[in-house]
Amino acid sequence: MKAISQAEKSIRPDFSFRREFPSELRKLEKISSNYFWSWQPEGAALFRDLDSTLWDRVEQNPRSFLAKVRDLRLWQAAGDSEFLVRLDRFYQKQIRYLAEPPSAHGDITLDNPVAYFCAEFGIHHSLAIYSGGLGILAGDHLKSASDLNIPLIGIGLLYRYGYFRQHISHDGWQKESYDDIFDRHQALSPVLDDKGNRVEVSIHMRGREVFAQAWLARIGRISLYLLDTNVEHNQEVDRLVTGHLYGGDTETRIVQEKILGIGGVRLLRKLKISPSVFHLNEGHSAFLSLELAREFLEANKTATFENAISHVRQQCVFTTHTPVSAGNDSFSPELIDACFDKEFVSALRLTHDELFALGRSDVEDGLEWFGMTPLALRMSRSANGVSEIHGDVSRKLWKSMFPTLPNTDQIPITYVTNGVHPSTWIAPLFQNLFREKIGADWREISRDQTVWQEKLAGLSDAEIWKAHQILKNKLIAFVRRRTHAKKIGELEIISEHLNTSTFFDGDVLTIGFARRIAAYKRWNLLLTDIDRLISILDDEKRPVQLVFAGKAHPHDKGAKSLLQTLISQNHRAAWIQRAVFLEDYDQEIARYMVQGVDVWLNVPRRPLEASGTSGQKAAMNGVLNFSILDGWWPEGFDGKNGFAIGVASDSETDEDLIDAADAASFYEVLENAIVPAYYERNSDGLPASWIAKMRRSLATLLPKFSSDRMLNDYLTKIYSEGELPR
Repeated sequence: MKAISQAEKSIRPDFSFRREFPSELRKLEKISSNYFWSWQPEGAALFRDLDSTLWDRVEQNPRSFLAKVRDLRLWQAAGDSEFLVRLDRFYQKQIRYLAEPPSAHGDITLDNPVAYFCAEFGIHHSLAIYSGGLGILAGDHLKSASDLNIPLIGIGLLYRYGYFRQHISHDGWQKESYDDIFDRHQALSPVLDDKGNRVEVSIHMRGREVFAQAWLARIGRISLYLLDTNVEHNQEVDRLVTGHLYGGDTETRIVQEKILGIGGVRLLRKLKISPSVFHLNEGHSAFLSLELAREFLEANKTATFENAISHVRQQCVFTTHTPVSAGNDSFSPELIDACFDKEFVSALRLTHDELFALGRSDVEDGLEWFGMTPLALRMSRSANGVSEIHGDVSRKLWKSMFPTLPNTDQIPITYVTNGVHPSTWIAPLFQNLFREKIGADWREISRDQTVWQEKLAGLSDAEIWKAHQILKNKLIAFVRRRTHAKKIGELEIISEHLNTSTFFDGDVLTIGFARRIAAYKRWNLLLTDIDRLISILDDEKRPVQLVFAGKAHPHDKGAKSLLQTLISQNHRAAWIQRAVFLEDYDQEIARYMVQGVDVWLNVPRRPLEASGTSGQKAAMNGVLNFSILDGWWPEGFDGKNGFAIGVASDSETDEDLIDAADAASFYEVLENAIVPAYYERNSDGLPASWIAKMRRSLATLLPKFSSDRMLNDYLTKIYSEGELPR
């Protein structure tokens, strides 16, 4: 008898499960099959209120929750008339929401939607197919498209093991582990054809055909299709093409990007979907442009590849997120040769050298590797950065690709500044306050900054401060639970404590700092003058506490060492008491932090922050930004709605001198502006000037940095526009 491999054991045909529900609660299963619940506070509450302990244990995954919740609890809920009224109210809300027909926008219609391609999607932390900002942005893009009822579909990959889970050892060193997504129930359904068979696509790679099946996730009104190579008739190594997000070597990366780009187009054809626009969100999906060219040339026997480029450009738009050339995916000639068979290249009517020229910023440089960003720029009708500064940086970065354009400002790269989804990131407490004081349509009102500012005046200082303090103490309770450890190492570190019952204080100024651990993010800037920082943190009358979170790439030992240094300042008693690190940063931790801290800190090296959206999430909760003037912050900062570090630009090029100047500014502003403003109280015991800044932050930043505004910008500036001049 043939032995059954581990891979064969793990083939999963679907995510369905058998469970008998009281008839009164069957609506819960239907609600759980669409991620609409995840940005509706009353939707999540339906599951949490059945069993809050289990809800947290399954990481707020409603499918896993319904499979595991006790029968007794279900029958208790079935007899709870108040719960049943809430359940029916939300169920009817979802039905009405999903039934509303989409709005056409020029050529963008239900039959010809936008096809939004991205390597990762951060819809909810229970669907762990994202690593950070790019994925969260993509998830917010889909959610706003759903809320605005714009015809759009998403194309991505279903990573069986997702991104790594972070664990901090007793000595402060990061360790990684991976969860198998197929071990959990997910709100995913297999995509079937008219005959009930699984829809599959095949892509030639590694000298053979590799197959990918499709799964469907419902994001409100939006369909997100995810390709997965874990199918029975693939070789075992090919089943792992979609195994890990950003894992493996460059060979793994290129075959993943072939599945995403080429496989994504082929999936759309099988589904009979004809997009009006292909949106390449970052260069990972740029191979889709070659597949579109191949299709065109197959249908037009006498056409040339130059004809195909013109055809493809009319359909493709490209968003770049990376401000340095080294951060863009590139592949060696040998890898391109190995992954693209001669038949595919021949179908493009290109020579070997002509193919490589498509991916080179300098077509004459025979040693330059094949880059996905140059390919995307050449094959798209428009390109954009993700903030005003990033647009300018991108034009300078890729100027060599446009030698006939003498001035940098003529380079055809514009910008659309990123935004975040209000209903996902604004705390339910503030949403309820907005609903009560501004109206049920507060989301629509917030899109008009003038009207929003007028309406916001209806919130009193006391109401704003009370809501914020509740969220802050909620964060502190979360911090205490997450950092409590039954056993610690020889010396305490800031990610584990034996006793957290009195750890952290709701009356102390609290600063949040959470982002990827990378050199340009400058985590170590805070420790430049550790003695001064400790004196600020441990001030007897006006103390400060710090909340950190973030992940270092598994192969980046330098970043891991930096993290260990930060965590292990264990010879400083004040550091152990006033600083904390929350391991395994994800959307859930992000929500607690952006909703509960007083100040959101960001210290990247200019101009390497393409946009940065975590500060936007914080601003929507009245949290004040304290940031380098880079990415989105120069567009948002007005001197009254937060704090700035350093200057917007300078002529200095020495990184050590720049870091020293920014560190000095950080300490100066923190000690002499932020701390005094926070602790100043009026006769009512409120920090009136601080609350004024919070109100200003809500008034000016929420409308401007919403993903609703971002998506409208894409509609008017990118999706509906013709080709930018070259």
